[in-house]
Amino acid sequence: MSKHSHPRSNIGLDYLGLENNEKAIWNLTPPELYEEAIENGEAVLTKDYALRVLTGKYTGRSPKDKFIVDQPSIHDDIDWGEINQPTDEEVFDNLFEKVTDYLQDKKIYVKDCYAGADEKYQLNVRVVSEAAYHGLFSHNMFIRPTNDQLKKHDPDFTVLAAPNFKADPEEDGTRSEAFILVNFDKEIILIGGTLYSGEVKKGIFGVMNYLLPKQDVMAMHCSANMSEDGDTAVFFGLSGTGKTTLSSDQSRILIGDDEHGWSEDGVFNIEGGCYAKTINLSEEGEPLIYATTKMPGTILENVVLYENREPDFDDTSYTQNTRCSYPIHYIPNAADDGKG
Repeated sequence: MSKHSHPRSNIGLDYLGLENNEKAIWNLTPPELYEEAIENGEAVLTKDYALRVLTGKYTGRSPKDKFIVDQPSIHDDIDWGEINQPTDEEVFDNLFEKVTDYLQDKKIYVKDCYAGADEKYQLNVRVVSEAAYHGLFSHNMFIRPTNDQLKKHDPDFTVLAAPNFKADPEEDGTRSEAFILVNFDKEIILIGGTLYSGEVKKGIFGVMNYLLPKQDVMAMHCSANMSEDGDTAVFFGLSGTGKTTLSSDQSRILIGDDEHGWSEDGVFNIEGGCYAKTINLSEEGEPLIYATTKMPGTILENVVLYENREPDFDDTSYTQNTRCSYPIHYIPNAADDGKG
């Protein structure tokens, strides 16, 4: 497998202190990420060649382990409290140094991508993780650059993930072994102790929630679709309330299933993929979503498999929060440009 011929940015990993890591692999394709994830023991193939991943202890996001570094540049703009929990620079810097030291000799996967289908409000995203599965998830969930765009990619925000690194709460100032630290000044989201990929997705959404209103754009946790004549509908709701199901309507064009911006020009998807709950999923009830679970490239998270590798979407042995991640074009009637 060729690991050095992929398009990559001139912006290396020196800003992360990882310029000497000789095991960094850039912008692998989905088949290559499949191979890496299976070789690493992160995943297995299903009967229909989707990739099944078990995320271990954390099968959902850990909001109590997520902190924003309290800095003068953002202090007055954040509604601090139980949701937006503050931490200080010292905690971040200490853990950042520990994580980068930990990753120096590890194989790491770099995936450059975008958030925001409207180019005026687009965020250049880089995801760096020791998990190949995070690379495939990022490929599915964010907007995929062309090869020419990859060569010019200059990250605005970086997610640095070390799921196998565990914090010491007493020493590191965290609540548990898991941590998600958002540093707006350094433009880094630092993740450790959890493999759950939803932290990557929602970490970037949190950044967009902060940045977009400053550009007179409303950031929305919603799904959206439109009619053939451009009549757009948005469906608001918390995670697991049916946004993806409602927006996946065969008679309408899907804009996106979870994260959007609303500017003076209209509604646009922040993502390039869908992250659907699969609990009790059936072909009869949700045919479009069900079909994606049989497509190579789809990730099935914490889904039980029969001995023949057929998914059992009714089994909640691992969690009720079973999910599938797939590129939005797996839905036949998705908007090509992610805009409404």
